[in-house]
Amino acid sequence: MGEESKVDKQNREIGDFGQTILQANRRNAKIYLLSIIGEIEGHECLPSTAKTTKYEHVLPKLAAIEDDEDVDGVLLLLNTVGGDVESGLAIAEMVASLSKPTVSLVLGGSHSIGVPLAVSTDYSLIVPSGTMVIHPVRMSGTVIGAKQTYDYFKQMQDRIIGFISSHCEVSKERVEQMMMNTQMLTKDLGTILVGEQAVKEGVIDAVGGISDAFAELYRLIEEKSTR
Repeated sequence: MGEESKVDKQNREIGDFGQTILQANRRNAKIYLLSIIGEIEGHECLPSTAKTTKYEHVLPKLAAIEDDEDVDGVLLLLNTVGGDVESGLAIAEMVASLSKPTVSLVLGGSHSIGVPLAVSTDYSLIVPSGTMVIHPVRMSGTVIGAKQTYDYFKQMQDRIIGFISSHCEVSKERVEQMMMNTQMLTKDLGTILVGEQAVKEGVIDAVGGISDAFAELYRLIEEKSTR
């Protein structure tokens, strides 16, 4: 069999992982498109019927992006209900540590651990109808009702709050207030932010769409190249 063409490889990556390098660009810059879709899968496999993003696929790809001198920037598309906290936070830390310019765009929603992912980039956008749900770390399954268990979940929650507040304009105190809000979700604690509300709270930088995301990413790439 012959060598796989760039187009075939691009199509395969989109189909398998929702990732690809955008070659036909307008500014002579190579953009890596990375999408976080559905539920973030961690150390346990989710049902085959669930739409998931596997962190063991994303982490090596982010490392490869950092090591690839041909990649000029990363566009992160988000439409996620959240998922495994440790895995989502690991992806967010990797994105935040990239030396390449990065921009995120929230489409549909970026809930729960999707919030740290949305703010992990150099610049973040949300579409007008996009939603973000900020809530406490949820416990599922059998939980041992001991102080050590509570302390573990509190520590995990503090890590999430610390990451969010250090990568956007909202304070730790305000993030915790939104997490513990009892007025918005009937059967749970938390806050729903829609489009402009996420910007007013200082979580997201601006309301916009795909053209705005590209424009900002090209600006960051050009800015870096002139340093």
